[in-house]
Amino acid sequence: MAPTVLHLRHEEKPLEHRSALTPTTAKALLDAGYTINVEKSPARIFDDEEFASVGCSLVPTGSWREAPADHIIIGLKELPEEEFPLKHVHVQFAHCYKGCQAGWDTVLGRFPRQGGILLDLEFLQDPATGRRIAAFGAAAGFSGSALALKNWAWQQTHPAGEPLPGVERYPNESALISDIKSDLEAASAKAGRLPRVIIIGALGRCGRGAVDMCLKAGIPDEQILKWDLAETSRGGPFKEIHESDIFVNCIYLTSKIPHFVNLESLKEPGRKLTVVCDVSADTTNPNVLPIYTIATTFKEPTVPVEGLEGAPLSVISIDHLPSLLPRESSEAFSHDLLPSLLKLNNWQNDPVWAGAKKLFDEKVATLPKSALA
Repeated sequence: MAPTVLHLRHEEKPLEHRSALTPTTAKALLDAGYTINVEKSPARIFDDEEFASVGCSLVPTGSWREAPADHIIIGLKELPEEEFPLKHVHVQFAHCYKGCQAGWDTVLGRFPRQGGILLDLEFLQDPATGRRIAAFGAAAGFSGSALALKNWAWQQTHPAGEPLPGVERYPNESALISDIKSDLEAASAKAGRLPRVIIIGALGRCGRGAVDMCLKAGIPDEQILKWDLAETSRGGPFKEIHESDIFVNCIYLTSKIPHFVNLESLKEPGRKLTVVCDVSADTTNPNVLPIYTIATTFKEPTVPVEGLEGAPLSVISIDHLPSLLPRESSEAFSHDLLPSLLKLNNWQNDPVWAGAKKLFDEKVATLPKSALA
């Protein structure tokens, strides 16, 4: 039997530097008998030669489009918005299953039109526990918390209200922590204090990452409010958010609950809150933060909340926060994904991948006929 061919595509999303495969996990797959083609990529955090050195074949950027139909295409973020139908099995995050994003049907409809299949990384679950096989949650919380602290520090040293400038990826966690500590040192000299931070969803992967960043940056533990279901069960809005300097939202919603904060609650006297980081960056789900409507970017990290008096309030809503630390977040994610990747040569009979295919079929069944034409 011919070996299964995996094709790692170049990520075309701007400022996306992560990779679903790393040289380490690629080597493990090669040792298990897979063939791996890696698209040359100027954006990927791993140099092309790092993959070549472990035995991967380098292929032209964007060549997944012409790859044989039996090759499995592996990526992270969404495919470019194109119209041609898809013929491959794609392993990636597609963000087209919730049915409320504009154009979701166009994105999803490309797969069944020519026999393509989406195995969405967001929904790979252990059938025994229901837990996700691999996720960037901890890295997202860590990076989101870092940018929230950076934004608060910027506000203290730039009181005229200039927005936080664009940020670049960091080579490693130590460099990021050092930078945030330096920002906070300058800010605390100006403000005479460090910020109070409230983190909601603090017991999950994302929330633990956010707490970890705050502690490593030097925020005293007593100035970090760590909330989860027990604290939010009474229903918001919550005055504790209003009274904090920074709010980091680390929850992922699938059903509607009361707002954590809204424009009405923010207009109440005594607001200290000046920074919100919505790590989910999803305004289309049932939304507990109806105070902004757009995703931000690393080039323009914040968006102001309009209609408020007093100190400016800005929101960070970057939908690929882990790319702030692309090497470390890729290594952790790909390591966790590897046991499932090793089963791609018989994915139809593996419970994790078969579960993803079942979900794909269910979502395809909801498509309007116009999406299949």
